[in-house]
Amino acid sequence: MPETATLVLAAVAVLMMKHTAADFFLQTPYQYCNKGTYGHPGGLLHAAIHIALTPLVYLIIAPASLLLAVWIALGEFAVHYHVDWVKEQLTRANNWTPQRPGFWHALGLDQLLHGLTYLAIVAALVWAAT
Repeated sequence: MPETATLVLAAVAVLMMKHTAADFFLQTPYQYCNKGTYGHPGGLLHAAIHIALTPLVYLIIAPASLLLAVWIALGEFAVHYHVDWVKEQLTRANNWTPQRPGFWHALGLDQLLHGLTYLAIVAALVWAAT
């Protein structure tokens, strides 16, 4: 396998593990109970934890320039925060609970959008490294 492909796959794997840790192990009730209130510190903290862990991927592909790292952090923060907020708005407005299919559809789309964000981050890092 070409070295670039190996690096890309490793970077995506690290981002997926980071996402699992931030969304399922480090997220507290304070964060997930308040993500639906726009601007609440709980939701902001949750997005901040994500961007604090993302630089782990720089160790795999290449150190990002400070400017690129700032743009990645700002972009990921904005996307992650708003994807979570919209999901909460949909689940609350429709009274979707884990017992309803809409809840799982919203959660699945939420996770897909986060995954696509990680592909964009890796693409930016690869582009900058070449």
